[in-house]
Parts: sequence; structure tokens; C-alpha cells
Amino acid sequence: MSFPYSLDPNKEDNPYHPFPPESESLLSPSSAKVLHQKDGAREKGISKTTSLEDIEDEGSSSSFSHRKIAPINRYALAGAILASTNSVLLGYDIGVMSGAVLFIKEDMKITSTQVEILVGSLNVCSLIGSLASGKTSDWIGRRYTIILAAATFLIGAILMGLAPSYSILLVGRLIAGIGVGYSLMIAPVYVAELSPTLTRGFLTSLPEVFINIGILLGYISNYALSGLPETLNWRLMLGLAAVPAVVVAIGVLTMPESPRWLVMRGRRDEARKVLIKTSETKEEAELRLKEIVEAASFSLGGASSSSAWQGEGVWKEMIFRPSRQLRRILIAAIGVNFFMQASGNDAVVYYSPEVFRDAGIANRRQQVGVTVIMGLAKTSFVLISAFYLDKFGRRPLLLLGSIGMALSLAGLGLGSKYLQYSDEKPIWAIVLCVVAVCSAVSFFSIGLGPITWVYSSEIFPMKFRAQGSSLAISVNRLVSGVVSMTFLSISREISFGGTFFALSAIMVVGTVFFYFFLPETKGKSLEEIGTLFEDRVENDQYKLLLS
Repeated sequence: MSFPYSLDPNKEDNPYHPFPPESESLLSPSSAKVLHQKDGAREKGISKTTSLEDIEDEGSSSSFSHRKIAPINRYALAGAILASTNSVLLGYDIGVMSGAVLFIKEDMKITSTQVEILVGSLNVCSLIGSLASGKTSDWIGRRYTIILAAATFLIGAILMGLAPSYSILLVGRLIAGIGVGYSLMIAPVYVAELSPTLTRGFLTSLPEVFINIGILLGYISNYALSGLPETLNWRLMLGLAAVPAVVVAIGVLTMPESPRWLVMRGRRDEARKVLIKTSETKEEAELRLKEIVEAASFSLGGASSSSAWQGEGVWKEMIFRPSRQLRRILIAAIGVNFFMQASGNDAVVYYSPEVFRDAGIANRRQQVGVTVIMGLAKTSFVLISAFYLDKFGRRPLLLLGSIGMALSLAGLGLGSKYLQYSDEKPIWAIVLCVVAVCSAVSFFSIGLGPITWVYSSEIFPMKFRAQGSSLAISVNRLVSGVVSMTFLSISREISFGGTFFALSAIMVVGTVFFYFFLPETKGKSLEEIGTLFEDRVENDQYKLLLS
């Protein structure tokens, strides 16, 4: 089969190759004989045998993004941690609801359909928050959008904890969903815009790390409070989410604003101060600022020197008249978000006690206890992925994770099907199901979990980053809501085994999509990434500027 150049995975110098060479962000060694500086001040000869990682080009920002040692800037790390703490709220809700819903169902005497609506409504309603977050963050800034997200979730958590009826509980969950939608978009975008190039993958994956920490805390809360009366335990489980919301809202006040947002609003001096703090040297900060200003001027048509721009016209341009480059970016961003939720990960986490009960684990406390083991596995592997994301790149870990999920879900389907037709419930089949669930969520935490947020926040051009990410994450939330609200119903029709086989097939399709449509972005500045989605001719012209 032949592919167009931009989709040919067999070319080693192609960004779509699954394991691109370390030097892909510069010229390949065979063609890099002369490095032309952008300011035209001088030319520097490069031997074919010279290691590109050792090249120190004082006139190009590339020298700062290709050092062998990439120390994590403490100021950028602190900002990333504070922003990512917002993601604990979503993780805690996902984890705690999986156990709390067992007690809510008994206490309020609600049906399985009402349970599905309660669980899935947060994801559907988060669609509102994610759609609104792009425009809001372009208007009031990234930092205050994070505060808005935490405040909204706080109101929802209080209502859920004090809910006297199912309807009030549902209203609280809907409000919390709006806050979740805001936080899912804004945290990765803020961190990506704040981070230095070479550690952007690690820092931007922190929101997913904190989601998993939140899930684990939710599981622990389930286990610790499950012994209390059913009229009290689930209220404490849900109400405790208000605590991290208050911490986030206060902590964010100490964070800097995104330097790229400041540049788009014409506040270059403030952007320079932030960049100096998040760069290794003042010279690096100046070069980063120059690159950002040039990109903002090109993207906004010269409007970057004015504070009047508030994100106008972005949706119209994205939806009705996108360029070929922007269309490819949209396909990549929406695709990775679609498959993240079509994998069924959220549903597996939400309904894991139901899955374990179907597998033969009858004791409710044991069901909740096994979810703690699952949470530990998720958290451990997302940390591994975060630490190696900037070393191995996005594509290898994404492909590894999606292939692993496909195999794990197939194994889970096999074990579930065997137990469905077995009266004895053999231990090996139960163990297979438990191991397969833990394996599936672990491979998710290696690939789709962290990389979806990283990828969505870094591939859009500056003008489109916030609102483009909000569109992609809206798809994420919509698919998550649909899957969560239909998982039990579909499983009743075709069994848990049949559902897991279907999810496995979806991940096979997702792996093919990732292989052909997602280029590697490791080691490139946010301003350079857009060239990966250009046509071959345009890409060659860009390379000529460097040669």
C-alpha cells in the first residue's frame, strides 16, 4: 500500500514514524550541513558526524530545547502542580462514585437507569464547561478560569453531600460537571503554555497524574467510610470533594498567568517576567519571548500588541473555514479524545464493583477493596508514563498503551464470558478478570490517559489553542457521558464479556488511527509543532529555512 508523504509511517525522518530519531526536530544528519540562523547574522558549519544534541546554536531557540540534560524548572513545576491539583476533583469524583453509588442505590431506592443517569450526567454536563472554557480562558485568562472551575465544583460537591433527594443530588452533580469541564481543558493548556519545551510532556501530563491520585483517594474514601450507616457514608464520600476544591481555589491565587496569553493581550513585560522565572537563563527567556511574539503576531494578524483581542472569530474559523493544516490538527485532537473515552476506561472505573460482582466477588467490602488495588495500579503507571514521556516521546507510549488495552480488554471479555456460562466460578477466571481490569487501566495510564491531555494542549496554534482544546475535550466529555450512561444497559443486552470484546475492537481501530494520523511532538516548541501538520511542500520549505 502506498501512502501520501505526510502519512507514510515507514519514512524514518517522518514525524509519523512510531519511533522517530532523536534529532527529528532539527535536520536529519544526512542533510544537515549548514544551520541557517533566523536573524541571518551568521552561518555555522555542521559535520555529518556531529551529534545534534551537542549543537549549541546561540541564535536559535532550538539550542535550549535539545540539551542532553533537561532540568525541571522549579517555578514551572510549582505552577504545573497547582494547576493540576484541580484535576484531583474529577479523579476523586470518578473514584468515589464507583463505591458511593452502591450505597446511594440502597438508601434512596433508585433504579439502575437512575444510577446510569446519575453517573453519566457529570460527564455530559462537563460538556458545557469544556465548550465554554476556551472562550472564557481567552477572555479572563487561564489562571482565573482555574479558580472558576474549582468554585463551580465546590458548589456541586456541597449540594451532593447535603442532598435530601435524588433530584437535588442530580442537580449537584450537574453543577460539579460544569466545573469538571472547565478544569479538564484549562489545566493542560495552562501547563503547556507555561512549560519549557523539553519538560513540557512531563509537566503537561501532571493533570492525568492528579486525576489518578484523585481516583485512588476516592477508592480509599469508599473503603474507609463503607462501614458507616448507608444514610451517612455516601454523603461524606461525596461531600469531602469540597476540601480539595477550597485548596485549589486558594492555591491558584499564587500562580503566574500564562506567558502566551499575556502576549496575546499585549502584556509583554509581564510575559517576560514569567518566562525569566520558567527559563534556565535570561537569554533563553528572551528567545522564547521573541518566538511567542512572532507566532502571536502571525496568528492574530498583528493584533498581539493590543489588549482588545478576546478570542473573537476562532470558532467560526475552526468550524467553517479551517486551513488544511488546522483541519489535520482538529482531526488529530478530536480523534485522540474520542478514542480516550471510547476505550470505556471511565465506565470500567465507575462500574468496577459491578464488574467484580459479576465476576464472582460477592462481598461489597471486597468489591471496594479490589478497586483500591486497581487505583494503585493506575496511579503507579501514570507516574511511570509521566517521567518517560519526554524521553521516549508521545507516539511510542500511546501505541504501547492502546495495544495493551486492546489485549487486556480481550482477556477481560474472555474471562467474563467463561464466568457467564460457568456455575462453579473458578478462581483462575476470577483472577483473570481482576488482573485484566488492572492491566487495562494501567495501559490506559501509560498511553491514552496522560498523552491525550498533553497532545490536545500542544498541537494547536496559539490563537486556536484554548478554544480548539475546548472543542476536542467537549468530544471527550460527550463520548464519556454516552459510554457511562449506556454501559450497564449494553452489558445487560450483550453481557459484560460482549461489551469488553467490543471495547477491545475499538482500541484496535484507535491504534491504527494513532499510527497514521498522530505525528511525534517531543522536543519541539509549541510554535514549531504546527509545521508537523503541513503539506510536504510546506514542510520542505520550513526545513529549507533551517538549512
